[in-house]
Amino acid sequence: MLDVLLTHTALLREHGWATISDAGLALLLSTVIGIAIAFVLSLGMKVREALMPNLVLVELIPKIALAPLFVIWLGTGMEMRLAYAFFLSIFPIVVAATAGLVNTDPGLLRLCQSVRASAWQTFFYVRLPYSLPMMFSGLKIASTMAVIGVVVGEFITGSRGLGYIIMFASSQMEGALMLTGVVLLAALGSLLYVSVVGLERLITGRFGRLTS
Repeated sequence: MLDVLLTHTALLREHGWATISDAGLALLLSTVIGIAIAFVLSLGMKVREALMPNLVLVELIPKIALAPLFVIWLGTGMEMRLAYAFFLSIFPIVVAATAGLVNTDPGLLRLCQSVRASAWQTFFYVRLPYSLPMMFSGLKIASTMAVIGVVVGEFITGSRGLGYIIMFASSQMEGALMLTGVVLLAALGSLLYVSVVGLERLITGRFGRLTS
């Protein structure tokens, strides 16, 4: 495997970067949109009762069965891989962020009301920082799902990325190259996960007194 890594360094670096960059972008999109959805869900019990069952229903659909539909809708380019990875990774962020926002300390919320803070001020200065620990729990799960989504997209589209390398090596019966691609994929997925953990420590350290 080391010989394969040294022989195909440039090729593996190019396709590895394609995989991790797509996964990182999909995770960023799912984070931004997931937090926005969580904010809407946190507005009241009636909103959650109306919307959450629909989100759960969508989540229960077997994801791999929908992958060919993403190809029909979006083609075989980067858009398909991003959309599919986004589809896989957004749900844990929505659930975790909603739980964090809903369970904000009532005393802090009453304090915001007493000083006439607006809903946006309450969200950005109290609810969002207070929900960070739970939110990052969802982000950690989503980081792994984003990598899985991108790789599945690469399996189907077969154009670039470590998923493409693995499929190509499998078709050529190149076991060493396939194993190298799998190991690199695990390493890059771990790197994305560790990046989320590092970001968590950085941000929660900044708001540690509020979230503790």
